Amino acid sequence: MQQHHAERVELFVSNTQIIKESFKWQHAMMQRLAALLYAAENKTADGEAIRQSHELIKQNTKLFSAFRGNSAISVAAMLSLTTDAETKLADTLHVYDLMKEIKFRNSDYLVIAAYQIATQTSPDQFQPTVERAKSFYDGMKAEHRFLTGQDDYIFAAMLALSDLEVDTGVARMEQLYGELKPEFSSRNSVQALTQVLVLGDDPPDAGARVIALNEAFRKRDLRMDKTYTLASLGILSLLPSDRDSLVDEVAETNDWLRTQKGFGAWSIDKQELLLFSSALVAIQHVENLRNGVLTTAISTSITNIIIAQQAAMAATAAASAAAASSSSN
Repeated sequence: MQQHHAERVELFVSNTQIIKESFKWQHAMMQRLAALLYAAENKTADGEAIRQSHELIKQNTKLFSAFRGNSAISVAAMLSLTTDAETKLADTLHVYDLMKEIKFRNSDYLVIAAYQIATQTSPDQFQPTVERAKSFYDGMKAEHRFLTGQDDYIFAAMLALSDLEVDTGVARMEQLYGELKPEFSSRNSVQALTQVLVLGDDPPDAGARVIALNEAFRKRDLRMDKTYTLASLGILSLLPSDRDSLVDEVAETNDWLRTQKGFGAWSIDKQELLLFSSALVAIQHVENLRNGVLTTAISTSITNIIIAQQAAMAATAAASAAAASSSSN
């Protein structure tokens, strides 16, 4: 591994241990996500800062608020990395209420979607952005009634924050869906994949690039075409990097992480490990783009998609944790 990338991967591992010690009651995937959010910023996890943000959330929400659910640690971690957590939280709560008013439903996904809008646009654009998110969501729902649900809230918000026209964006997603659906078994994940590709400046050969990269991973016995990782495959396909080099970097990162405490086969399954490995590689490539001669447009776009994907991971893990808790009671 290149030095900077190796240092970030090591930071991710050490951050995971810090978060685990600070938030022992949290779902393990949520701990790892918080660690990744800090590693993405090249920062050592600050358990006390996250705890303060978590307390801030509790002070400003009611007992059964979705903000106190399984995604709370992720939101607290994101808030702790900002310069004005109180304002960011107040804006997020406001956007959350705006989204509920137009029939988005309470969920961990909605919490993260509201956070994305609140932190990536100005207050005077909250209402129109929320309305655009609903238009994107309704457009996807019209095409795929049974596939489109709460797990699409986050990318609906990200699409709303983009410069895409709603009709054009939905039509392009549907075109890509038709192209990619025969290649992958999880239809819901294919929809998430099309959202990523459309957000990532959507090169004309986007579908072909995904398929070729997936085949390269399969040759290395790495399955990026599963439910958790298919959107991440889309992120990697957007990077202006050599395909084989990308696969090598993800494989090397994955192999090294597997040898670390807390990342063995009993602690984390193959798909989640691969998801974090690919995220770390993508983050490093985006940083290299920023430091290179290429324009920042693509690096900014991919950064936003990585954040959205991480947020979607958090919400999915939160939903899984909630389901597991319910079934055990």
